[in-house]
Amino acid sequence: MVSYIVKRLLSLIPVLVGISLITFLILRLTPGDPAEAYLRLSQIPPTEAAVAAVRTELGLDRPLPVQYGDWLVKALTLDFGRSYATHRPVWDEMMLLVPATAQLAGVSLLITLIISIPMGIFSALYKDGWFDNFCRLLAFTSASTPNFWLGFLLMYFFSLKLDLLPTLGRGSWEHFILPAVTLSFAYIATYIRLLRTSMLENLDQQFVLYARARGLKESWVIGRHVLKNAMLPVVTALGMSIGHLLSGSVIVESVFAWPGIGRFCVSAILNRDYPVVQCFVLMMSFIFVIANLLVDIAYAWLDPRIRLKEESQ
Repeated sequence: MVSYIVKRLLSLIPVLVGISLITFLILRLTPGDPAEAYLRLSQIPPTEAAVAAVRTELGLDRPLPVQYGDWLVKALTLDFGRSYATHRPVWDEMMLLVPATAQLAGVSLLITLIISIPMGIFSALYKDGWFDNFCRLLAFTSASTPNFWLGFLLMYFFSLKLDLLPTLGRGSWEHFILPAVTLSFAYIATYIRLLRTSMLENLDQQFVLYARARGLKESWVIGRHVLKNAMLPVVTALGMSIGHLLSGSVIVESVFAWPGIGRFCVSAILNRDYPVVQCFVLMMSFIFVIANLLVDIAYAWLDPRIRLKEESQ
């Protein structure tokens, strides 16, 4: 198991380097001069002399390979430069906002699992019943509903009309409800359908027939044999959802004025605050690849055949 994890960790290095290179080039090749954006955010007139001075100060007058190498070396020490807007170190700004985004993503993931796993199990056990049909309708509605529209809809009913929940900001537990439900809504239906399909496939397997033939209780057959195997695709989706919840909170944080890194990144994109955007993209990429690594490890633990196949290669 240790050798399997080490191999997976080593394979992540070229992925992260490639992502950092692509992000760097895209930002450098987009229309607009970063020096002018820096001066505009600093409320300094972008004269030719001022632009030239800022380009020299930021190292933008050097060749692109030199700029990328310098940025990559500093990024390895968590030095992503200073924000053009706040003039504070980007990493320090991110670390102040990460807890708010992590809390929102954690609550959303918890809501998703608490609701979707029982519903997916019962949807498979009572196939084609009224509950299964309700889950199908929920999945269709979820796939057709944009996050921002659902957020405004929940805000309108529960905040403006019923005056039950706060609309904006982060404070008490009540502030989590609307943005967390908005963020988790699409994933709830996805997990329900995924678990239902996987359970139905496993219920038709011979090992379930043999377990029942041995006289095992139905609850033991479902919980110990069917559910464990059915959770494999759910674990895969779970790993991907962690990254999506963190990066997908950009829209939800903007709707509910949630003080997280997603909202901060939107502001940075509008202001052409390149150091912040580069740090955000690299951070989200790192979270995605680590989440995929955890999924691979969980897969190898749930199904040892995967680990043995990897070690034999």
